[in-house]
Amino acid sequence: MTTSMFTRRALLAAGGGLMATGASGLIVPAHAAGLSPTRTMRGGANNYQPGAALVPRIGGGGFWMTGTVRRAGDGAPLAGQRIQIWAHTTEGYESDPHSHGATLSDADGKFRLEMPQIVPAFGQAHGHLAYDSDDFKTVFLRPVMASSKDKTLNADFVLEPA
Repeated sequence: MTTSMFTRRALLAAGGGLMATGASGLIVPAHAAGLSPTRTMRGGANNYQPGAALVPRIGGGGFWMTGTVRRAGDGAPLAGQRIQIWAHTTEGYESDPHSHGATLSDADGKFRLEMPQIVPAFGQAHGHLAYDSDDFKTVFLRPVMASSKDKTLNADFVLEPA
């Protein structure tokens, strides 16, 4: 019985090595594709009210909406970016003007805004956030909470120039 030097495993390993190094045998450096921009979520713009005021807090508070704002491509933090936040809460519906407010991202691109506890609407506890200024493309987010008992909800924006 003859023994073959080419097992299926050896053939797959050789083929994978050829693909990784190219036909020349030289190792090709990896190229970073960059950080992709955040896409608008379905339903994110529901009950959006343009121009919501910058506020230190929405209502009585007790719940924190947090996140970051970064630039697409290099992921650099973006300071001073306006993020509007609204939700169905213990103090009002997401369509109520007093359930809306906006905040600005800090030097590290972070934002946070205290608001009343988010409660389920249409079976899901969720928040709404929007970036809607002129420097970057508009993005609407609608993150869903893992539990309606959570006291925080985080949403991150990666923005691409307008």
